[in-house]
Amino acid sequence: MQADPDKNKPLEAFARSLAAASRMWRRYLDLRFRDLDLSQARWNVLFELSRNEAVTQVELAHSLGIEAATLVRLLDGLEGTGLIERRPSAEDRRAKTLHLTKDARPLIVRMEEISAVSRAEILEGISRQDLRIATNVLSRIAARLNILNSGQDG
Repeated sequence: MQADPDKNKPLEAFARSLAAASRMWRRYLDLRFRDLDLSQARWNVLFELSRNEAVTQVELAHSLGIEAATLVRLLDGLEGTGLIERRPSAEDRRAKTLHLTKDARPLIVRMEEISAVSRAEILEGISRQDLRIATNVLSRIAARLNILNSGQDG
């Protein structure tokens, strides 16, 4: 059975648009965070930690969708600049939990300010209803990807 190319065009167009928008959004933020001397990888880790502190390195790597070895290098750099610290886990003495330092707090506030302004600029002119619909669709896609990816983990 041969795939109908006309039927697949909207699917391909959506996938390409989603990927392009995601890349361009990250690039836009990357340019805004340049003055903070943060790479995309670093600001991504800091944002995730600000939302979910006291996680292990394994948990953080999973939530970011990156390899643990890649994360270790990022954490070493952030720890070296005094933005994060590793502490022994109360639940597992082999693990360490990750915490933002006092020095990171003002930086997180500035990052959140830049993000809020950037979101407003990017989404200007898009109705609240369109945003609700898009959020619903993206949430459904993420849920489906979680199902598909979990089947490949084992």
